Amino acid sequence: MLLLGWLLLSAVCAADTLLHEQPSMFGTIVVTEDDAGVRTLRFGRAGPRQSVVKPGDPDHLVLQYTRSAFVGLALADKPRRMLVVGVGGGTLPMFLRKHYPEAAIDAVDIDANVLEVARKFLGFREDATLRAHVADGRAFIEAVREPYDMIFLDAFSSSDLPAHLTTQEFLRAVRCALAPSGVVVGNIWDRYANRLYDSMLRTYQEVFDEVYLISVPAAGNKILLALPRVLKLSEEEIEARARAVGADRKFRFDLGDAATYGFVQLRERNAAGQVLRDVKP
Repeated sequence: MLLLGWLLLSAVCAADTLLHEQPSMFGTIVVTEDDAGVRTLRFGRAGPRQSVVKPGDPDHLVLQYTRSAFVGLALADKPRRMLVVGVGGGTLPMFLRKHYPEAAIDAVDIDANVLEVARKFLGFREDATLRAHVADGRAFIEAVREPYDMIFLDAFSSSDLPAHLTTQEFLRAVRCALAPSGVVVGNIWDRYANRLYDSMLRTYQEVFDEVYLISVPAAGNKILLALPRVLKLSEEEIEARARAVGADRKFRFDLGDAATYGFVQLRERNAAGQVLRDVKP
């Protein structure tokens, strides 16, 4: 079965046009394009898709996790400052730029080559209020002086789990960088691919007052929504809020549908996990 999957993936990659290939700190960056002009960013030719974009059309969201991540917009009160950690192809910041033109957006990636490729091949564009930064996400967050209304943590993949972005100390810094009415959106992988899954849930619960979990259709991603306050919203209330935000901002998809897929409010501490802490030298 694994061999069949690899052969199918190879066939798909072979059908696309290779636009660019260059080394980076996480492997070889590969950009391909299909017949419809949709471009895909991978690390390695047979690697999983990191970003899928249609340059010039930020509403073209192919990877389902991006739609689920935007459910967090339903829990933030008119976000004016947003932070995205983990830029990839620029899908999240470019979508936010289009639908929240009044917002200041900071996009942070540790790999300068990834940002370079996103600019040259994937339609990522900076402007007066959308700024890109080459930095470690933790160091950037620990230096924040003006809080954000939304923080998107999108630096994890099924093959790369930066441990220093999972700990209680890091999440406390995230909370300090968040406005009291804000929300943290974390894109993580389910326990089949993420050995720290249960412990990550437990650590979020220790730091934040309320945590919701959303599954991503046809994918192994889980979206965490973490709040520094208690709202006690039901699934139906979050769905209604999400649907209203999507309609008001003219999303092409129904944000309410994304809000209810595998929805769970984490009420009890995750007994299967332990609180993750920084490793002391």
